[in-house]
Amino acid sequence: MSQDSVIATEAAGRYANALLDLAGSATALKTLEKDAKSVKAMFAGNADLRRLVDSPVFNAEDKAAALVAVMKKAKVSPLMQQFVGTVAQNRRAAEIPSMLTSFEKKLAIKRGATTAVVTSAKKLTPAELKAMKAELKTSLGRTVDIETQVDPDLLGGFSVKIGSRLFDNSLKTQLDGLKLAMKEV
Repeated sequence: MSQDSVIATEAAGRYANALLDLAGSATALKTLEKDAKSVKAMFAGNADLRRLVDSPVFNAEDKAAALVAVMKKAKVSPLMQQFVGTVAQNRRAAEIPSMLTSFEKKLAIKRGATTAVVTSAKKLTPAELKAMKAELKTSLGRTVDIETQVDPDLLGGFSVKIGSRLFDNSLKTQLDGLKLAMKEV
């Protein structure tokens, strides 16, 4: 990990902690959690928004004003609007998605939940997700939030990453293992 990414990760963690502290009540936390998902989706799905925050052409005040206007239009809570505006004024607008991801992780830890990243060859159906969530809850003994990713290179099956543990049941990994075994023969 490069020095820049370590600094960015530390900053994201500090801002996430600040957002958790500002929330206070459980109701505010639920609202912020919903807002965090919305804002992350906005950043992921809008190239113009990403260009705005990455551009050195706009100064911090202009970025903050533009982002707050977008947040108001998207009807996110005033607290999230204030958070996004403050982050932008502090010249860290490009890090908002990582800050919100860190916020979600810290909130899950606070609630006693764990996040599992499930990567599959194709998009999982709601029934498959529900079954996987139930199985992981049974296996781990606690609530598990699932983040999904699609990687067609897996060919089939899926992999589940929980913290630093990886459970890989993908067809690609099985074929790679078979290929290695055939080379040794």
